[in-house]
Amino acid sequence: MVRNFVGACTLAFGVAVSVLLSAFEPALAEGFVGAPVDGQLGLMTAGSPVAESIHEFYDLVTLIIVAITLFVMGLLGYVMVRFSEKNNPTPSKVTHNTVLEVAWTVIPILILVLIAVPSFKLLFLQYSYPKPDVVIKATGSQWYWSYSYPDNGDFEFDSLMLSDEERKERIDSGIAAPRLLATDNDVVVPVGKVVHVLVTATDVIHNWTVQSLGSKIDAVPGRTTSTWFKANKEGVYYGQCSELCGKDHAFMPITVRAVKDDVFAAWTKAMADEDEEGAMEIIHKATLEQAGRSNVALND
Repeated sequence: MVRNFVGACTLAFGVAVSVLLSAFEPALAEGFVGAPVDGQLGLMTAGSPVAESIHEFYDLVTLIIVAITLFVMGLLGYVMVRFSEKNNPTPSKVTHNTVLEVAWTVIPILILVLIAVPSFKLLFLQYSYPKPDVVIKATGSQWYWSYSYPDNGDFEFDSLMLSDEERKERIDSGIAAPRLLATDNDVVVPVGKVVHVLVTATDVIHNWTVQSLGSKIDAVPGRTTSTWFKANKEGVYYGQCSELCGKDHAFMPITVRAVKDDVFAAWTKAMADEDEEGAMEIIHKATLEQAGRSNVALND
């Protein structure tokens, strides 16, 4: 009876967690693309196939952990009551149980296999790079990022965190600029296209991380590492350096803006022609078009 009760509790709790996570995710997706939200549960909203797979694996492991925890707690409670001195004045002399010993060896192995299969599948997805539509090089420096587009005009630019004064200017113009996340120059990519990011550094180890895109890779001086993503939706995806790189480590954010193909083509042409004002105007217009349904509420 105790075993059935524990099993029922485990199933009920697992279903509740799954329903809660699945119900909360669409609410985030409707309001924002790739930014943290006050009171948010779980991981940041997934915005790429890799991030979606990370979320699925995270939910699976969480349910397994919850089930194991409830089972062990129930088993401990049962043992404490059933084999207390009051209920069991004459202790058993049994020292071995073949079935039980086989079970507590085989069941953990099966659980590990259950975790390993999707884990390897996720690793394969992360490190099997599909053919790129766009290649970007990201270079970390203390404390900002530099970007180049070698196959789209071979231009370069730096991306630095906005000051409070610069944020106010953008907010006044109708563009969201979350504190510690907004940058003066966005990494612009076409929505729904495969983007390869070549990552390196000039001084110390940094880390190029954009949670909603499922991208996280070290930027190591003298080496070139890489990651890839495909943004599912238009909008802004925020990230930060995730390696302790010095006193201003917390102030080198990453801003990736996914736009339509025609906007991306116009922006890359303007950047290649060194028309920075024209490029900014293109992104400004695209940002205002997106602001109504994405990140206007992120200014505070």
